[in-house]
Amino acid sequence: MFKICSVAVAALAAGLALTVAGRAGAEGLNTVPAQATTTAALSGFDGVVEAVRQSVIAAQVSGAVVQLDAKAGDSVKAGQVLLRIDARAAEQNAAASDAQVQAARASLEVATQEYERQKQLFQKSYISQAALERAESTFKATRARLAAQGAQAGAARTESGFHVIRAPFAGVIAEVPVSLGDMAMPGRPLLTLYDPSALRISAAVPQPVAARAVAGEIPRAELPGLPAMRRWVTPLRVQVLPTVDPATHTVQMRLDLPAGVAGVSPGMFARLWLQVGGGDASGAPASVSVPLQAIVRRAEMTGLYVLDANGQPALRQVRLGRVSGDTVEIFSGLMPGERVVTNPQAAARVH
Repeated sequence: MFKICSVAVAALAAGLALTVAGRAGAEGLNTVPAQATTTAALSGFDGVVEAVRQSVIAAQVSGAVVQLDAKAGDSVKAGQVLLRIDARAAEQNAAASDAQVQAARASLEVATQEYERQKQLFQKSYISQAALERAESTFKATRARLAAQGAQAGAARTESGFHVIRAPFAGVIAEVPVSLGDMAMPGRPLLTLYDPSALRISAAVPQPVAARAVAGEIPRAELPGLPAMRRWVTPLRVQVLPTVDPATHTVQMRLDLPAGVAGVSPGMFARLWLQVGGGDASGAPASVSVPLQAIVRRAEMTGLYVLDANGQPALRQVRLGRVSGDTVEIFSGLMPGERVVTNPQAAARVH
């Protein structure tokens, strides 16, 4: 019985020692209160960069790819040859059609001469009206055959031209899903081309927020994939599509980017920063800001250490907003006035 009491007392003393040590470690942490932002509340909306003019060039004829002069990332000029499809059979068909046109033209010359002779004989009453009509009918039929052969030859030459793929406009090759020797089939994509001088950002935005842009307020755009000095851009024009998604009650907002922004390509992640309220005056909840050094990133989790009611640091997940100097906005997960640990590495060692 005495041993059991001794063990219990020892365990209690050890727990008390750990608690005191934890409090002592927590007292050594650097903390600051979360500050409520006084500026108009901004919110970021995820978007994607799109090309205003983009073309997926597909095959119109079948055949093997015998020449490939373009690869992804190449800048091409309008009319430049990008790819060739085996056109030997098409060229032979075009040559055969041209030969048939020549034969039909020769037959028309004979029919024309015969028709002229028959008219002269009819004027001298050497032949009947029926004979003249037969000659005229032969002449017209031969002329119609020549026109049909000419149309077929034109179609054959046009089809032969489908075997040479040219750039419809100046731009950049985004994708080449075929290789030399592949079989091209009608409708199969061969290349994707876009114009880098005409790009835009497309994002789904709630209706009340989009109304501000319609009223003339052009939002700022952030391109996180670019260096910090070129990350922020001001769009030239804002377009809000008239249709509304009934499931999310959002509208598509399109913002034209300035020409010549280096490093921007279709599919790049973008973020639009729009005003969603003005603090207490507008009735919108105010966001808070904390020092940037307090942010903790672990895998896919973004958070910070906040002191709980017992003064102990607790890791809490938050949603970040705009970075301004050495502070960052917190949109959710933190209330104004809560104590935030500015040295998260020290907080992680406190148990």
